[in-house]
Amino acid sequence: MGYSHLSAEERAVIMIEKANGSSLRSIGRLLGRSASTISRELRRQPPHARGYDAGSAGRRYLQQRQQCRRRKRLAEGSELLAQVRDGLCLHGWSPQQIAARLRKMHPDDPSQHVSHETIYAAIYAYPRGSLKKELVQALRQQKGRRGVRRTTAARASFVPDELRIVNRPEEVQQRLLPGHWEGDLIKGAFNRSAVGVLVERRTRYVLLCRVKDASTQEVVDSFARQMKRVPAFMRDSLTYDRGSEMAQYARLMEQLDMQVWFADPHAPWQRGSNENTNGLLREYLPKGMDLSGFSQTRLNDIARALNGRPRKTLDWNTPEEAWAEEIARFNSTVALDS
Repeated sequence: MGYSHLSAEERAVIMIEKANGSSLRSIGRLLGRSASTISRELRRQPPHARGYDAGSAGRRYLQQRQQCRRRKRLAEGSELLAQVRDGLCLHGWSPQQIAARLRKMHPDDPSQHVSHETIYAAIYAYPRGSLKKELVQALRQQKGRRGVRRTTAARASFVPDELRIVNRPEEVQQRLLPGHWEGDLIKGAFNRSAVGVLVERRTRYVLLCRVKDASTQEVVDSFARQMKRVPAFMRDSLTYDRGSEMAQYARLMEQLDMQVWFADPHAPWQRGSNENTNGLLREYLPKGMDLSGFSQTRLNDIARALNGRPRKTLDWNTPEEAWAEEIARFNSTVALDS
């Protein structure tokens, strides 16, 4: 049986019985309480007080209960809430990314740590108003419950047997070396517009490509144009689904001196980095939107925002940091070899 605090009625009985000279044990038997409970209650009375007063004891109890409540980690006006709000609204980070980044920034200061569950709880605990609306809209799902992850089924197309993903080297599968990419198209309203997506498998670094249409020539040219900005040692292979837009894959291989592999039909998990990135991109490129109005400059800005987000799979480093580290490692190796 759990312990319950004394009620106002019980305090009144204690005051009356104590004034009548009743013993602690008799008062305890009357209330169904132990004598030690009655003793502790009487000891809480201030030393200067004349006898036990139930009213002042009750007020003192409520005051102490208020003081012993744990303070909110994300109290309104606090510096910690300001950092969380900046992460959500300015940088577009998720609560989990914010929580991990705070621990990384302040490893020896627990007062600056907060769990992602606390962030979610704080957001939805706010009363209705502009602040709550701003924070909820900053969440990627923009809803009270985090739902299941959405995926897009891969489309089928003819692929030579030797280019099937089953023949892809193990070093690509295990992400042992950088320079291996996954590619896809994000479609706009009524499939009349699209944006090309390229993700480096090891660093999760993202490139976005403006395409005028989803024709194979336009997609291949756009991918080649963006990939030529990448150092040659960072473009060894590309894994794609079986969409018809990659029918001219041989031309892409020739232009970039880059191997192309094709995932199996209806197997989006074989391009997990791409699928995850597509989900993140829907924050900036929502379903049902006409994507033809996005310039390459604007797409570069969106890619920069994604590349600046800390990622759990990178030990909460950003793709931009992981990318820079791989380039620095390559340059160091070249310097030693020379």
